[in-house]
Amino acid sequence: MVKMSNVWDRAAEFLSDNIGTVVPIALLAFFVPASISGNFQAVLLTATPGVAVTLRLVQLAFAVLSVWGSLVITAMALDGVTSRTAGTIARRRLLPALIVSVVLGLAMVALTLPVPVFLAASGYDLMAVARGEAVEMSPGAAGTISIYILVLAILFIGISARLILTTPIVVREQRMLGAIPRSWRLTRGSTWRIIGVLILFVVVATVSGLAANTVFGTIFTLVAGGGEGGISIAGVLTSIMTAAVQTAFMVVFPAFIAKLYLALSAQEALGNHMQAP
Repeated sequence: MVKMSNVWDRAAEFLSDNIGTVVPIALLAFFVPASISGNFQAVLLTATPGVAVTLRLVQLAFAVLSVWGSLVITAMALDGVTSRTAGTIARRRLLPALIVSVVLGLAMVALTLPVPVFLAASGYDLMAVARGEAVEMSPGAAGTISIYILVLAILFIGISARLILTTPIVVREQRMLGAIPRSWRLTRGSTWRIIGVLILFVVVATVSGLAANTVFGTIFTLVAGGGEGGISIAGVLTSIMTAAVQTAFMVVFPAFIAKLYLALSAQEALGNHMQAP
C-alpha cells in the first residue's frame, strides 16, 4: 500500500535536489503570470470592451503557460531529465494535456447545468442571476439547489482524486483521453488517502493565499496608499507577494502527483507480477 508520507518525502527530495533548475521554470510559468494577472481585476472595472477582451486573452495565454510549466516539472520528477529535455517533452505533450483539461472542464460544467435548468423551469430570471442581482427564492427551491450543490461538491472531490494522475500519464505514457480511464484504474484503492491529501493541500494553499493577500495588502496600503480604483502601487506589491505564495504551491503539486504516479504504477506492476502464473 502506497503511503502518502513517502510520496511527499520523494517530492520534497526531488525539489530540494533540483531547486536551481525548478526556480527559473517557476518564475517564468507561475510567478510572472500570477503577478501580472493579479492586477487585471482592477483594470477590468473601468476597461473598455476591447481592453477587456485583450486582458482575457492574456489570461488564457498565462493559463497555457502555467500548464506548460506543470508539464516541465512533471517530466523532470518522473524521469529525472534535464530542464531542456523536460521542456521539449512539455511542448510535445502540451496539446494533449490541454485537450484533456478542456474535456474534463466541460464534463464538470455539464454536471452543474441542472441548476440553471431548474431555476429556469421554476420561473426565475437567469439573466438577473448572472448579473448578480438579488433574486428571491422560495425555501423549497433554495433547499433543492443547496442539496444538489453539496452532493456535487462531494462528487467533484471524489472525481478529482480519481483523475489526479492524468497529467503524469499524458507525459509518461503518451496518452491523451486514454489518460482518464488509466488514472481511474491506478487510483483504485487509494481514493480516500488521495482525497485527504487534496483537502489538506487546498485548505493550506487557500489559507496561505488569503493570508498573504490580506496581510501584505494591509501593510502596503498603509505604506503606499490604496489609490482610487485602477492599478496602485499597493495593489501591485500585494499581487507580487501573493503570487510568490501561489507559486510555491503550484511547484509542489505537479512534483507530488508525478511521484504519486510512480508509486501507484510500481504498486500495480508488483500486483500484476504476483498474479502472473
